[in-house]
Amino acid sequence: MRSMTTLKRRSVTGLPGISAASSLLTAGVFVMFSFIVGCADQELPGNEWPSFHGPDRTNKSPETGLLKEWPQGGPELLFTVSGLGEGFSSVSIADGMIFTSGTVDKQPYVFAFDLMGKQVWKTPAGGSWSTTASYASSYTGARSTPTYDEGVVYYLGEMGRLSAMDAETGKELWVKELAQEFDAPPTEYGYSESVYIDGDRLYVRPAGKKGYKVCLSKRDGSLIWANTDIPGVEGYSSPVVHDFGGYRQVIGASSVGFYGVDAPTGRLLWNVDFINQHACNITDAVVSGGHVFVTGGYGRGSMMFSLNVSGDSIVPEKVWEFEPFDNHHGGVILHEGNLYGSGSQSKGWFCVDFLTGEQKWKATGEEAAITYADGMIYLLGQRGTMTLVKATPEKYEAAGSFRVPEGGKGMCWAHPVVCGGRLYIRHDDRLFVYDVKP
Repeated sequence: MRSMTTLKRRSVTGLPGISAASSLLTAGVFVMFSFIVGCADQELPGNEWPSFHGPDRTNKSPETGLLKEWPQGGPELLFTVSGLGEGFSSVSIADGMIFTSGTVDKQPYVFAFDLMGKQVWKTPAGGSWSTTASYASSYTGARSTPTYDEGVVYYLGEMGRLSAMDAETGKELWVKELAQEFDAPPTEYGYSESVYIDGDRLYVRPAGKKGYKVCLSKRDGSLIWANTDIPGVEGYSSPVVHDFGGYRQVIGASSVGFYGVDAPTGRLLWNVDFINQHACNITDAVVSGGHVFVTGGYGRGSMMFSLNVSGDSIVPEKVWEFEPFDNHHGGVILHEGNLYGSGSQSKGWFCVDFLTGEQKWKATGEEAAITYADGMIYLLGQRGTMTLVKATPEKYEAAGSFRVPEGGKGMCWAHPVVCGGRLYIRHDDRLFVYDVKP
């Protein structure tokens, strides 16, 4: 890794045959070169990814000037962080720190690292989820991705423990036991939501009888409102906040559908039935204008509906359905009017027109977690192959691929992140950090 601190410098003035003037000129050039190289490895202000799927939850990085084609074997691996334990948490990046979570010896932790991968702190994060179901024995580990906001890290643990921690030290500032406070039954797969911060408010889904969806003060965790009108038990998506029709909406999923609540008051604005074979909605909604795209695995496929304002409420209306595009939990990207993502039972990668549902292309590929940067789609196959694909509806066009290093347990389900010219891939106990700049 290049940096000012790792360059091996030679004395310029001690070299034979160089005049004092030349020495000063050469030294000046070297200092400037060192400065440029050093800055190239630092993340500039604004190159942050403070929460799951980024600051606006679109899962699209604004960065440009990245590699448009990878060499054989993939981009350069800068460093690897080990010791994260079990889990599927992605990373958030802010204020010169990397945040993630993992379960070590059945104890969940939130971790903070500097940008070189050195651990700064780790803080216990409540109890761990477990199951007696043999088919789900490999699903254990931390799920949520920490959310950073104004020097504080917020994290929802596997068993419903919501905590706010000082970003510099990891010291807990306040804690809420959501399952107990809102009378929530045990979850099937553990709490998985990455909480959303909007101004001074925090939105989270306890899925309880006293509050299915709630809004808390981010300052102290005090209750602002609680909605008990949403049907179903817990969903596993994370919320999206969207302005449309004079309403600021918090959009999320339950086990049996998707819903929108009024952000200021918590009033249920609309609800759409969307049930798959296992009553398990995981993928976040994709929203643009007055349209909402939802999808699920287990044979359910995809659906688009429009939001029509009627008096003081919103009436959803189905626009199209497309069963083959059945994204399970890897996420879907909306880019220039087209949706990109993988299918589950359909076993393929798709490009689908957002407004019409028309399939533009399909390519063979395994289920994949997705992100976007600089005109390119990054697809992390669940068995460990990362593929770079051009974000174009004309045809499927790969621009390189590589295998994530062997050694981790379970599937590669954590969503990848592109931030500061780097690609972050979490698999089980390790975090791999690649250089994707030219």
